[in-house]
Amino acid sequence: MILRVQQYKGVKMVEPKKNTIKWEAEEYITHDKNAGWYIGLATAGLALVALSVWLKWWTFTAVIILCVISLLIYVLRPPRKIRYSVNSKGLVEGEKQYLFENYRAFGVLQDDTNFAIVLMPRKRFSPAVTVYFPKAQGEEIVDVFGARLPMEEVKLDVLDKIVRKLRI
Repeated sequence: MILRVQQYKGVKMVEPKKNTIKWEAEEYITHDKNAGWYIGLATAGLALVALSVWLKWWTFTAVIILCVISLLIYVLRPPRKIRYSVNSKGLVEGEKQYLFENYRAFGVLQDDTNFAIVLMPRKRFSPAVTVYFPKAQGEEIVDVFGARLPMEEVKLDVLDKIVRKLRI
């Protein structure tokens, strides 16, 4: 592979001179759930429904039932396989393109044996973009992002930690 050195804010970065890197990955990581997980969900849902009926909060009862049904649909649906590619302009996810100029930095996140790139947006209220990638292509993919954006440490926020703890 031919490498080219590029200056970015006083830091030399090595840029791979390869046009496009392509890979395929699942849109999110699924965690195995045993019967205890489903029993716990049903127990928590029934307890909240019983409390809301006892307090005569009918709207809250409906919201709890809809939330439990929605959560069940979400965890039972298998993740889609998405085609990704990264080029000199940005990341392409299926039909969407995320331009490097819209992101201030990136980080690498490891979830058990799975790895992901997290793009941190320049705009304050824009969501971060998380993209999983295969370990075999990891170094090549990280090098392309590193040539375009500075790398920062990625820390999970409180909501992400709760979601991981609940294995959702």
